[in-house]
Amino acid sequence: MSIESPTRRQFLGGTAGGLAGMALQSVLANGEFSIGMHHRPKAKRVVQLFIAGAGSHVDMFDYKPLLEKDDGKPWDPGEKVELFQSNPGKTMRSPWEFTRHGGCGKMLSEIVAPLGEVVDEISFVHNLVGKTGVHSQGMLLQSTGFNRPGFPSAGAWVSHALGSANENLPAFVVLPDHRGYPSNGVKNWSSAFLSAAHQGTVIQPGADPPIVDLFPSGRGGYLTPDSEREGLALLRSLNGNYAAARPGDDRLRARLASYELAARMQLSATDALDVSGESQATKDLYGLSPDGPAVADKEINAVAEAEFFGRKCLIARRLLERGVRFVQVWSGADNAFPRRNWDSHEDVKRDHGPLALGMSTGAAALIKDLKQRGMLEDTIVHWTTEFGRMPCAQSGKGRDHNPFVFTNWLAGGGVRGGLTLGESDQWGFKPEDPSNPTEVYDIYATMLHLLGIDHTRLTVRADSIDRRLTDVHGRVLTGLL
Repeated sequence: MSIESPTRRQFLGGTAGGLAGMALQSVLANGEFSIGMHHRPKAKRVVQLFIAGAGSHVDMFDYKPLLEKDDGKPWDPGEKVELFQSNPGKTMRSPWEFTRHGGCGKMLSEIVAPLGEVVDEISFVHNLVGKTGVHSQGMLLQSTGFNRPGFPSAGAWVSHALGSANENLPAFVVLPDHRGYPSNGVKNWSSAFLSAAHQGTVIQPGADPPIVDLFPSGRGGYLTPDSEREGLALLRSLNGNYAAARPGDDRLRARLASYELAARMQLSATDALDVSGESQATKDLYGLSPDGPAVADKEINAVAEAEFFGRKCLIARRLLERGVRFVQVWSGADNAFPRRNWDSHEDVKRDHGPLALGMSTGAAALIKDLKQRGMLEDTIVHWTTEFGRMPCAQSGKGRDHNPFVFTNWLAGGGVRGGLTLGESDQWGFKPEDPSNPTEVYDIYATMLHLLGIDHTRLTVRADSIDRRLTDVHGRVLTGLL
């Protein structure tokens, strides 16, 4: 018998506790934490690239020649416009040039030029509308389908519906920005009224440790094997009494499941996070350097941003190929200081330039890598942000919030590439056809459809209401399929 096998058994038995192991096995066997599919799926998994702070569509993906023609002239859309932080300034062209890319001829800004190599795999939605210009509300709307707290994120819903394809890893993993969390923090990946087992598990690549509290603290050196066993035996007794007295309360079962999962993650997560075995060609593709980013964490630099975002994208691919259903990769932090993020009120060129180039380098590498491994055909890549930015200037060089129209894009997983579905108007201010905009509900209805789920049937009773990710809205965007 090998040394590894008994060590694994001893580890799982001693650390997780027998009751936790039995509880999780029962839960998985009975399917209590997943509901299954409604029809044959095109996709098995999702990676969501979330740009926190409001990425500017008119500076990256949504080319508007009129902004170039009228640059510096008064901007007059023919109506009074109330903005989040300013009064509308003059018309402002993008600081970057746009050129055509791919067989589809998509116009892309030079700061997202790396996406040009995979643009024929991407479908753009340029007529997405929001409900608010407030970061916290807009971010919740895009991550949960509601612009207020208390609702499960899309990743939690997918975990609830499908579960994990690997019992050693969670179904839903979150890779936040290295500078910190976005607005709302953990509420963006909360399980809310779903089982706690479906909340996003936060992993921070490059941090020490990357998963908080997964391993015992060094301060626990006073613990002995005997005292640990006795403590676990007491916990099993207390948990058993609690569960017996509350048969309708699933919080304990979820916690037991999470303990058992944490025990197994100590054996499997470290492998998923270790990119040392990747080929040099793969590391180069994602922009990884041997020594990591050559700048301080708080600074912004295109090469460093490519390293930070690219590493998260590479780890996302490693997690997806190991059975994780939903990986959320974040760019942008709410608490970064000095502020150098996507919320470019002061200077869009200074902020968006390095951030977008780093993001697009990692995103393009992810799509290429998934495709060459045969995974893109059943993996949905979804790019989103809480809202867009205005076509007029704020204080000369910045742009204010634009919830009236912005861009999402999708690739892989049954999505037709090389398309643009829905257009914004001549300024990128509102949808070209205001009677037929796209909303977040439509994006998620389409995503769930590709995963084999009818969004109208994915419901959970909460507060006497049958809640769902798409609320009472949503249509499948058949033009993307």
